[in-house]
Order: sequence, then C-alpha cells, then structure tokens
Amino acid sequence: MSKVLDPNHVRAQFPILTREVNGKPLVYLDHAASAQKPVPVIEAQREYLMHYHSNVHRGVHALSQQATDAFEHARTIVQRHIGAASSSEIIWMAGATDGINLVAQAWGRENISKGDVILITEMEHHANIVPWQMLAEERGAHVEAVGVLDDGTLDLQDFQEKLKVNPKLVAFTHISNTLGTINDAKQLTAWAQAAGAKVLIDGSQAVPHAAVDVQDLGCDFYVFSGHKSYGPTGIGVLYGRQSLLESMRPWKGGGEMIDVVSIRNGTTYAGLPHKFEAGTPHISGAIGLGVALTWLNGLGVESVMDHETVLAAQARHGLRKLEGMRFIGTAPESAGVVSFVVDGVHPYDIGTLLDSQGVAVRTGHHCTQPLMERFAVSGTVRASFGAYNTLQEVDTFVAATERAVNMLRA
Repeated sequence: MSKVLDPNHVRAQFPILTREVNGKPLVYLDHAASAQKPVPVIEAQREYLMHYHSNVHRGVHALSQQATDAFEHARTIVQRHIGAASSSEIIWMAGATDGINLVAQAWGRENISKGDVILITEMEHHANIVPWQMLAEERGAHVEAVGVLDDGTLDLQDFQEKLKVNPKLVAFTHISNTLGTINDAKQLTAWAQAAGAKVLIDGSQAVPHAAVDVQDLGCDFYVFSGHKSYGPTGIGVLYGRQSLLESMRPWKGGGEMIDVVSIRNGTTYAGLPHKFEAGTPHISGAIGLGVALTWLNGLGVESVMDHETVLAAQARHGLRKLEGMRFIGTAPESAGVVSFVVDGVHPYDIGTLLDSQGVAVRTGHHCTQPLMERFAVSGTVRASFGAYNTLQEVDTFVAATERAVNMLRA
C-alpha cells in the first residue's frame, strides 16, 4: 500500500510555486508539458557548475574525474529506476524526441524496407509520428495507425487486426499526454512481438507518474524526457535492449563515440553506451536528472500517482457542472490529466482568462493533431497535475474556469 503524499511538504521544495502571476498566487497545472524543478535538482546543477565543471571521460585531472563519476552515477540511477539490465543500455539523449529519432535512423535505416509497415496509434505525440513518416518516405514503407475509441482508450480489436500485416515496428505511448489514458504496455508489447515486430514505447508521461520496469514490459526500446520527470530540460533517455543496440550503427559522429580514428584506415567505434553519445553531453542535465529520479523515488511513484488521480477526479467533478462541458478522454485507467472543451467557447480564450487569474494550463492540440482530428476539435484546455498540486488549487482552477466561461458567454 502506497503512503499518502503531503503536497504541502512537497511544495516547500519548489521555489517557483511561491510567486504570483498577474497579481494572483501561481497555480501551475501544466505538468504534462514540463514539470517544475525541486531544490535538490536545482542545487545539483548549481553544485556541478560552480565547483566541479569539466568535460567527462578521458580527463586525468580531479575535476574531470569527479564530473565523470557523477555523470555515470546518474546513468546507473536511471538504469535502476526503469529496471534495465545494464547501464550500457541507457543512452543519454537531448530528450525523448531525440531518442525516437535515433532509433528511426540507426535501427530503421537498416531494418525498414520498401513495403514494410510501421504501426503507431492515433494518440501519439508528434514526436512518435513524424520520425516514422520521414523514415517511411525515405525507405518506401508506410505508416498505419491504430484507432482510438470514444472514451480515449486504444481500440484493441483494431490493434490486433493491424498486427496481421506483420509490421516491422510498433511504436506507442505508455500514457497519453492529451487524454491521460494509460495503455497496457506489457500486453501491447507481447502482442506486437508475437507478430514479429520490434517495440518502441514513449514513456515521457509514464516515468513521472508510474513505476516502469522495461524488463517486465519486454519492450525493445523505451524513451523518456528529463524535464517532465522533475529534471532539467535538454536531457532525456533512450533505453535499448543491449543486443539491439550492439547491432546498430551510430547515427551521429564525433568525439566520445569513437575508439580509433584514422584518415587512412577509417574509424572504429566505442562500445555501449558511448557509441551513441557523440560530442560533449549535457553533463549537468544528466546529473540533475539522476537527482530528480532519486527525489521522486523518495516520494514514492505510486503515492504520486494516487495523489494525482484524486486531483483529476476532483477537477472533473467540479468542471462537470459547467454547461456545454465535454471531456476529451474518459478512460477508466488514466493519469492526472483533464482535457476538455466547452461548447461555443474557444480553448485559447479560456486559457488566456485562466492566466489572468494566475492559473497556468495548456491550450491547443498538445502536439497530437491526429487525435484532435479523431475527436473533431481544434484543440482542448488541458490541466495536468504533479506531486506539488493541492486540492485547494483544483478548486481555484474550477472556479476560475467557471468565471472564464461565464465572461466569454456574456
């Protein structure tokens, strides 16, 4: 049984939450776009930059060795956090998008051929759509998408039907950033692999909210971004099954990813994980992400999920009373995301009036335009919750939304 989270204790670790916006206390409900950062993460980056900044690996001086130790320790933290078999399976990336593109280029170019199918879903973020479209165009393959039901759940019958064409790759989100829908990633992976496909999971929304074990899931690739997991921007992770990563050629060339470089005799590459990490990495970002995941584990990921689920339920309960309210995504298994439209009122206008009351939400298509097309809307208002949000903030958000809608209808 998970412990009960005290959001007020959590909030004390987030200096930004004490500020005002437009003369009102900030109510930050945009976690799905980017989480705020706790003091330990801020201080970890500050400590590195102030006291032991140096480039990592190969340096014999003290600063380089200290930086390298911290950088590689963070890799081990990530390995343990997502249940990878080895730290060599953890590749530092600029973000989840970067990780998906690496797989598309380093694995896809060697394994996707003319006529092959890449299977995704209608609920994907653009980052898990566009790289596959680009690859398909280049290789003469084509992209198919599994449909989404009216409640925002994946159409499992359609999924199994589309597996009959034996796609080479199946890529899907663990948790939808727009709907909050939690997909049964383990079952989807098993079905896809039984059809002969490799599986990539976008875990950007899952790692901050749910326990993730890539070995239990059985997936071939898993990506997530640091900034949605209370860590820094510009850092992310690609997990790959070691045998697959070893079979893949590097995508980017440069320093760090080489063994021997010779103009006459060519170049040989470093082993895992470094052959995919060309150039100077985001050192403070990696260190900060390691601290963020340690901090998150201290709270208990299951406790965070339980807390966010309560917040989302209260938000839906309050918003449901508004005339013309329509929730986009009502799956029984969902994370702390509430996405909605109000008849006759543009989401952007609601978001603007909420901001005037100090409430930060996201409006628009949330980088999921195919999903917006599926639900026949141009965009939604999305409130997404984190460990630091309170029930009082939910009530403030609901009241502010009611005021905004009434003003726009007046």
